[in-house]
Amino acid sequence: MQIGLEWTLFYALIFIGVIILLWFISGIKILKDWERVAILRLGKFKGIDGPGIIWIASGLDQIAMKVSVRLLTYAFKTERSLTKDNVPVVVDAVMYFKVVDVEKAILGVERYTVAVELAAQTTLRETIGKVTLDELLSERDTIAQHLQELIDEKTEHWGVKVTSVEIRDVVIPSALQDSMSREAQAERERRARITLARAEQEASEAMLKAAKSYEESTVGLTLRTWNIMQEISKNANLIIMVPTNIPEVGLAAGSAVAIGAGTGGLRVPKNKGTDE
Repeated sequence: MQIGLEWTLFYALIFIGVIILLWFISGIKILKDWERVAILRLGKFKGIDGPGIIWIASGLDQIAMKVSVRLLTYAFKTERSLTKDNVPVVVDAVMYFKVVDVEKAILGVERYTVAVELAAQTTLRETIGKVTLDELLSERDTIAQHLQELIDEKTEHWGVKVTSVEIRDVVIPSALQDSMSREAQAERERRARITLARAEQEASEAMLKAAKSYEESTVGLTLRTWNIMQEISKNANLIIMVPTNIPEVGLAAGSAVAIGAGTGGLRVPKNKGTDE
């Protein structure tokens, strides 16, 4: 009888040991390097644990939420929001954020991801309503930086840091796109005409300076005249007779003779009374 009682006690101890072992094993959790969890003991916050192997007392402790501390992305856009000048636009943006305070992210807000997404959408709508279409198209980086600051102010209380906001695309009505295209084409034509007018003005100023220089120097004007005649003879295959007894020509005639001998474009007659 005593032996049977001993075996019963032995089996009971083994059974209790197995139960305790299973209870202990059931409390072992493995968390990845970027995962953190909040542990509640009897409903009260105990602390943040992870990563690696953690152990919780089953029946006493409870994992409230698992949080990733990696950089997260959220793509969002507004449906036909009005700019400051009453133009309907659809703005497509992307936001990068991460949890920097796990305790606030778990205890301060019910679902921090949903809260951050809603804050981003409402802030984008508010910002679009305060800028004109031209500012939205030309100052994307400035507006994106302003968005990042506004959203970060809202999410700071939830332990979330918004690192960057980027505006990927701005969609405007097709009729307005055609109008902007025509306006851009007209602007390009205006700039081309201004450039041509400036070129004409510079050319005329250069010609006036040259005319003034020729007016002060008769020899210079004569040299330029014979130079032009030489170019005409080359292009039209003509023979230009250059008299060498013009005192104003001087060295120019001699140069023209040398050039004409090489090109066949000029012929210089000898003075009367000289030997042939």
